[in-house]
Amino acid sequence: MGYMHKIFLSGKGIYGCSNCETHLSKRENVTSRQYTGQFGRAVLFGNVVNVLFGEEEKRSMTTGIHIVQDISCMGCKKYVGWAYVKAFSPEQRFKEGQFILERELIHDVTRDWDY
Repeated sequence: MGYMHKIFLSGKGIYGCSNCETHLSKRENVTSRQYTGQFGRAVLFGNVVNVLFGEEEKRSMTTGIHIVQDISCMGCKKYVGWAYVKAFSPEQRFKEGQFILERELIHDVTRDWDY
């Protein structure tokens, strides 16, 4: 597979891994803050960087059955959330191609956190 280079995001409102501060996304990529993950509140993002993808799996969630992939930080390999691959319910299809990051596992590396 080769060496994967980290992407460093610029500006304010950069969300990073709470373990190693690897940049994961920007505030402008937030789609919704109204989600719940395995560790409490979670944020839905339209785009993330510096993540590794796990195997696809079918998972039953509060909004129905989805095919998802767990995502881990590229820097430290810690779990940070999941990616929506497929939603079986038509009203949930907007999630396809989007990402959940668990608030407990991320923080604002630019120190201007705004929920």
